Amino acid sequence: MTSGRGAELPSGAPAPSGTKSVLAALLLVGLTALAYAPALEGGFIWDDDAYVYENPTLRSAAGLRAIWLDPTANKQYYPLVYTTFWLEYRLWGLDPFGYHLTNLVLHSLSALLVWRLLRLLAVPGALLAAAVFALHPVHVESVAWVTERKNVLSGVLYLLSALAYLRYALVSPRRRWLWAASLALFVLALTSKTVAATLPAAVLLVLWWKRPPLGLRDGLPLVPFLLLGLGFGLVTAHLERTHVGATGAAFDLSFAERVLIAGRVVWFYLGKLLWPAELMFIYPRWSRAALDPRTFAAWIPPVAALAVLGVLWALRGRLGRGPLVAALFFVGTLFPALGFFNVWPMKYSFVADHFQYLASLGPIALASAALVVWARRAGPAGAVLARATATLVVLALAATTWQRGHAFADAETVWRDNIAKDPDSWMAHTALGALLEQRGAYPEAESHYRAAITVKPDFELAQLNLGTTLAKQGRYAEAVPHLAEAIRLEPRATRTRIDLGIALTEMGRPEEGIVMLRRAQVDHPDDPALYVGFARAELARGHDELAVPHLLTRLQLLPDDPWAKAELARLKAAHPEWSEPAPVTRRR
Repeated sequence: MTSGRGAELPSGAPAPSGTKSVLAALLLVGLTALAYAPALEGGFIWDDDAYVYENPTLRSAAGLRAIWLDPTANKQYYPLVYTTFWLEYRLWGLDPFGYHLTNLVLHSLSALLVWRLLRLLAVPGALLAAAVFALHPVHVESVAWVTERKNVLSGVLYLLSALAYLRYALVSPRRRWLWAASLALFVLALTSKTVAATLPAAVLLVLWWKRPPLGLRDGLPLVPFLLLGLGFGLVTAHLERTHVGATGAAFDLSFAERVLIAGRVVWFYLGKLLWPAELMFIYPRWSRAALDPRTFAAWIPPVAALAVLGVLWALRGRLGRGPLVAALFFVGTLFPALGFFNVWPMKYSFVADHFQYLASLGPIALASAALVVWARRAGPAGAVLARATATLVVLALAATTWQRGHAFADAETVWRDNIAKDPDSWMAHTALGALLEQRGAYPEAESHYRAAITVKPDFELAQLNLGTTLAKQGRYAEAVPHLAEAIRLEPRATRTRIDLGIALTEMGRPEEGIVMLRRAQVDHPDDPALYVGFARAELARGHDELAVPHLLTRLQLLPDDPWAKAELARLKAAHPEWSEPAPVTRRR
């Protein structure tokens, strides 16, 4: 590469002909489609209800306005993601195949963009890197999980923005439209997932690698990118705390503990890239004892990570800047998920496969380039060995991805696969229990809730779900302690008081039940279950006439409720002298 600004970059290898490029692209996309075939047949899983099939904002034009104008209308403020779901809802309704197909198309497009971007940067082994990225099983979670449209959509836009900017900066600085296009694509990427905010730092790394030293002319065009990334990042961090719920004891971590988490996270993801075995939907959360800053062993991962970066810096004259840039890109792109910022998944795990979707490009590109460079230096025999190695790696990754895709057949399969690999996964036990409870399989659901509580007694959702499951079986005396414990653990979960109030009434303590229901009414005056509780409590106390307004209110909320209709008819028949009372006045 010449040092002059705007000079054309030479390729790392002779550019393939147009026909060969098309054939290679078709082969890459075809192999990716085959590897992901089981995932295409999958259904909706965790969080897909909030994102798609129970999401009211996808149903109307007013919902589309709320997607963009109300940051709290959905679980996260990623309006472009929800807009794609809004459009797809009109194309194929709630058929999960269409949503899965879109994710696969976006992922395949990202792989092709990786190939194009690495060729622009003259990185050897660009096609191999694109194939590894496309077929690596750590990315199954991002492609097979509809909710992770965030990753695959932001990935395409991030790579397009990077490609446009680097062509502007390294090849055609007079084409200002490339800079404008890059900025527009960057904004769209941010509205898909704010990990895209790391792009300006990644671009500076590449510029430092390809045309040092960096100057003011390199940094100034990136200022709007940096400001926009910072703004979107602050909004996301605020919403994670105030709207998503990333607060509480699970997030009360000291800065030293967060540094220790960051060190372990980096090595965890690198390990899964090198050896993608025992992949899980939810990995075990590292214990506080393992993150004790007073222990020597806890500091080994972050110190080792810094040491590797130091060695690569020291050897940049001999090895070139490429390995250091790849390592810094990996760590930098992971930065939003290293534990320094609260994100809701930290409640149950500090790591997840989908968090390294873009970051994985650093190690993948470095390893692919290293193999190709070694093959060139090793002569004809080395080239044959390198091709065989690359082929075996790609096929092994494709086979592992195909196998991993089966785990995403449906929500139950996801959770059973997780529990088989980690029997102590309290979150997986709780989620599986909820599915079983919905089907009426109460004894099995109860067993999973109890398994979760055995591992994590302070998990309020498991306590709540166990209490409601016991109540549905008429075991109110057993249910009450678990419902009360759920309230103690999470006082903000005020609706739990409705369940507890009903359970107290059913076990013969209606006065206590009414007290609990009145507390719940402050926050949930329109919950139909509330008025079932009040009506039953008044009936249990022998105050039939006081139950009637609550039954009428229940029917206002649920006009076709058979129980309320039957009870109201029974009371009117027993007391024909009563005048028609008014429903309860609901208020907040």
